[in-house]
Amino acid sequence: MMLRLLTPVAPLLAGVAILLIGQGLQGTLLPVRANLEGFSTLTIGLMGGAYFFGFTIGCLRGSNLVRRVGHVRVFAAMTAAASAAPLLHGLWIETWVWSLLRLVSGYCFAVLYVVIESWLNEQATNETRGAVFSAYTLITLTMMAGGQQMLLLHPPQQMALFAIASALVSIAAIPVALAGTATPAHHETEVRLDLRRMFAISPAGALGSLAAGLANGAFWSLAPVFVAGSYSDLKITAWFMTAAVLGGAVGQWPLGRWSDHVDRRWVIVAAAVVGALVGLALWLAVGVVAPRYLLLLSAAWGAVAFPLYSVSAAHANDYARPNEYVMISSGLLLMFGIGAIAGPFIAPLIMDAIGDGGLYLFAAAVHVLLALYTVIRISRRAPAPDEEHLPFSESLAATQTASHVYEEEL
Repeated sequence: MMLRLLTPVAPLLAGVAILLIGQGLQGTLLPVRANLEGFSTLTIGLMGGAYFFGFTIGCLRGSNLVRRVGHVRVFAAMTAAASAAPLLHGLWIETWVWSLLRLVSGYCFAVLYVVIESWLNEQATNETRGAVFSAYTLITLTMMAGGQQMLLLHPPQQMALFAIASALVSIAAIPVALAGTATPAHHETEVRLDLRRMFAISPAGALGSLAAGLANGAFWSLAPVFVAGSYSDLKITAWFMTAAVLGGAVGQWPLGRWSDHVDRRWVIVAAAVVGALVGLALWLAVGVVAPRYLLLLSAAWGAVAFPLYSVSAAHANDYARPNEYVMISSGLLLMFGIGAIAGPFIAPLIMDAIGDGGLYLFAAAVHVLLALYTVIRISRRAPAPDEEHLPFSESLAATQTASHVYEEEL
């Protein structure tokens, strides 16, 4: 049954899978190589912040580019640029060049997701949209884990891994360009960001998205440095990143399904509290415990930290009207982006002061503040009525289509 539902979008999902392997490899390779080159922790954080800055701009503005020249042309152009970036990283090792290239990469990947998500949304029906975007989310998490394992194929000091990352991004264009499905129509609907309305609808959803950006942005930018500071074996770094991503893949749906049956804010509180405790454990355990225990902690952290954005977005959608889904999701994306830009700047300051474990002390503090704020919101506002409580899969689908401006006729 699931295979039959996914057959029409199989070429697009195949392109996403290949693209994410290349992105996952780059995401771990660059901080590792930067650390080996002697870049400061703050500089590595700056590179991570630049990526998320470009990504946020691409998510919010990339649809205008798609509207002007079309999906296929935009996908080809962004693939070419995103493929060139890792090669230039390997050829030109300068901090300002790498930061600029990360910004360009972030923009390119965001626009590529705009194209793919709008295409998937066009091919899906109301009956299949949940299944399609569930598969999309699963691919997003698992393929990035596979990309991080490719870090072990060659020494990061060599050019080979940069070339592999470039090749994967280029190959990802093939199934999309040759897909036999029609490209989405060019809607002229514009989405206006209304942050005041978004906060009025769901303060907890907005702050949950911001907290997820702060913690996850710092993680993606600096976690390889956190591990490399205490363990010299590159395998530990690769497996640490992989464990976190796989933990996120495993934790996404249990937390989401649980949130279908309770006030989602209690799920946010529970995930934030567990995330804070695991973050404190990672801060204390790095360099002390055996690597296998560190990997278990990494998986546990990913299982609660990565789904926070999805649950926060689902909570916000419970209070939004159908014609507000795209506006709400775009606003939540902006909040996540602000956090993901700021996190890689703040965390290095703590790491420089108390050591590499400061990354997870920062993440723990973010989760504690989120839990406290959400408890306050629970005491001040009743949960959404059952009839307005969207199933998690439907909320997730609405969230995933947020990066483009194609209003659904709901």
